[in-house]
Amino acid sequence: MKGVWKMAAKPPNFLILMADQMNPAMLSAYGHKTVKTPHIDALAEHGVVFDSAYCNSPLCAPSRYVFLTGQLPSRTGGFDNAAELAADVPTFAHYLRRAGYNTVLSGKMHFCGADQLHGFEERLTTDIYPADFGWTPDWEHPELRPSWYHNMGSVIDAGPCIRSNQLDFDDEVAAGARRKLYDIARRERERPFCLVVSLTHPHDPYAIPAEYWNRYREDEIDPPRVAASEVADDPHSARLRHVCDMAQMPVSAAQIRNARRAYYGAVSYVDEQFGMLCRTLREAKLEDDTIVVVLADHGDMLGERGLWYKMSFFEGATRVPLIVSAPGRLRPRRVASSVSLVDLLPTLVELAGDGAAAVPYAAPLDGRSLLPHLAGTGGHDEVIGEYLAEGAVAPLVMIRRGRHKFVHTPTDPDQLYDLAADPDERQNLADAASVQPFRAEVAARWDLPRLHAAVLASQRRRHLVTSALKRGKYAPWDFAPQRDASRLFVRNNLDLDDIEAAARFPRVGAAP
Repeated sequence: MKGVWKMAAKPPNFLILMADQMNPAMLSAYGHKTVKTPHIDALAEHGVVFDSAYCNSPLCAPSRYVFLTGQLPSRTGGFDNAAELAADVPTFAHYLRRAGYNTVLSGKMHFCGADQLHGFEERLTTDIYPADFGWTPDWEHPELRPSWYHNMGSVIDAGPCIRSNQLDFDDEVAAGARRKLYDIARRERERPFCLVVSLTHPHDPYAIPAEYWNRYREDEIDPPRVAASEVADDPHSARLRHVCDMAQMPVSAAQIRNARRAYYGAVSYVDEQFGMLCRTLREAKLEDDTIVVVLADHGDMLGERGLWYKMSFFEGATRVPLIVSAPGRLRPRRVASSVSLVDLLPTLVELAGDGAAAVPYAAPLDGRSLLPHLAGTGGHDEVIGEYLAEGAVAPLVMIRRGRHKFVHTPTDPDQLYDLAADPDERQNLADAASVQPFRAEVAARWDLPRLHAAVLASQRRRHLVTSALKRGKYAPWDFAPQRDASRLFVRNNLDLDDIEAAARFPRVGAAP
């Protein structure tokens, strides 16, 4: 801890800003020459930027479960977007709350099942996606394309809009989070807080208001670096093309450009929401006591190799932004070592100080603290990944260490890339000699037949439950935020002067 955080009389607050499907290569803080993200740039300028951060499972719910628990999907059963995270699996919200934190979630976390809090004391919004098991994949029938999954309509129909489902959601998420920060400032701050604000942009559909669309000229939009015709196809990518109906819905160069333009606009929208939240943090006089973390659940291929969305271990899908900003406490720097979202739980617990760290971990962790990286004193250089959802027919696992990335599944040829020499992953170096050490490590780390059987058994159970719950009265698990209207704004059961005084910030007579 020494040299990382200047310990104060009280533990730090955490403001965790999460985007959905945000590829770091599309951020100016990570070198993109066109996309405008001044607020993220400012956090990067004054923070620690991880240049090689990854998700551990490139799909929304599994990745978020890893982020929350510090455990891989094979350990928690959080295999796919309709998998339940068991209520007895500790999350960082549990550890921080046990240590005295007010843990708050505003926005998407894609919880499935009856527990819609998982350690969060407050949840300010519902989720944008359903909480039931209806999106369960079916590895026993890979030839059947799920009708509820991504197709290429998001690309074909990309362009400007006035309003969208995602804008309605994210505007509510950001507004609720800003109000929560002001509420914290207006009361006696006896407890530190951890506020997670999770937007659904820049996730497809690729539609964004003209205000953001017009920030980028058509001739500024760079095409994918690697066309599908420039690289050999692999079986997993071929299955993804089937799952996303790419053969039946081919896209033109103009549609690809429009999708990327709308995506850039959506990234700028996310940047503005993050900027408003950081400004609120300053206005509420909470900035000096708060660590701000910027991250995403996974990336987006955006047409690279002819692929879209996520669901693979190629760099576009599995790399994420990761920035930790605490001006005056963390020395700005960039970290080249490969780390991942599984490392966030132990990092937050240790940054929270003795109160949180004194609580023993109640479950084994697959992640390692990033404190050595934040302090500039070393740290690990390794990412372990698992993908167990749509497009797979058996467990797909990944090892990223040093300059190499190894991807293995029992049904397909191995993939091995030297990312230092070949950052676009054009040349698969896998041969019998090169993959032998990696294959030995895979065999030592995983019992893949057992994991495969566990995934199939989970899918069968959830398909049965889903078909049963469609009969008769529907009892949804979707989170419904509750507010006591009798204590909002001006009410006759409350003293008017007390109401106005408590709601005003700063208080009358306090320093502005």
